[in-house]
Amino acid sequence: MIAPPRFKTVVVSVDAGSHVGTLRLNRPSKSNAIDGDMWTEIPKAVRWLDDQAEVRVVVVTGAGKNFCAGIDVSSPESLMSQLGQATAVKCPGRKAEALFRHIRGLQDSFTAFERCRKPVMCAVQGACFGGGVDMAVACDIRYCSADARFCVKEVDLAITADIGTLQRLPTLVGHGVATEMALTARVVGAEEARAIGLVTEVAPNAAALEALAGERARALAAKSPLAAQGTKQAMLHARDHSVREGLEFVAMMNSARLTSEDLGEAMAAKFAGRAPTFSKL
Repeated sequence: MIAPPRFKTVVVSVDAGSHVGTLRLNRPSKSNAIDGDMWTEIPKAVRWLDDQAEVRVVVVTGAGKNFCAGIDVSSPESLMSQLGQATAVKCPGRKAEALFRHIRGLQDSFTAFERCRKPVMCAVQGACFGGGVDMAVACDIRYCSADARFCVKEVDLAITADIGTLQRLPTLVGHGVATEMALTARVVGAEEARAIGLVTEVAPNAAALEALAGERARALAAKSPLAAQGTKQAMLHARDHSVREGLEFVAMMNSARLTSEDLGEAMAAKFAGRAPTFSKL
């Protein structure tokens, strides 16, 4: 495996022994607020981890006390640049078209988690506001620490959330709850987040959260990579399609995958009373 690439705002690492890759947001002094570099570096980091044959599961986490405080609003210039205000463009139509392309580019930064073939787990500590929620709900599984706080903050900035929360959150917590969270911008604590289905488990503190996410990631990485990848694809397809379409999709996929070596190895290991060993994806 080649050495992980170096980025300004995130750190990637791979534990080849456990087949777990980690993407850590790395602006702790700014509560991992998303700046221009982070928007471009996150999808690059995800693609790199996806390309590593040793990686079977990706864990997304943040350095410091907070997972992500949303977009960087530390200055008017930073806020305007993130909102895609093309001040040099005079034509209203061209300005609107440029803004459309800017928003779509930001959306793609987090859709990268769904495009990743490997399951992506998100471990949230402290604040997870605005863009942090966009990021978390784009992952496949979410855990948090007891001090975690979630907030769909955009309405307080006089904008409509447009990076994915309004599309993905309702499938996790239900339309009514998601609408209430988005319109009120109220803060949701860890236990409520678990109760409504936003997260699966709550750890007592940040250290326990890291241990929990690591344990769950290692357990998943020990399973068939083809089965894990196929399950992720089938679940995402089912979210966005009818039951009939979902059944046809998974039938087509498994018509090819049920002949894989992974199935034979899983059965052989079961009857031999040993742990299975799967090839790289």
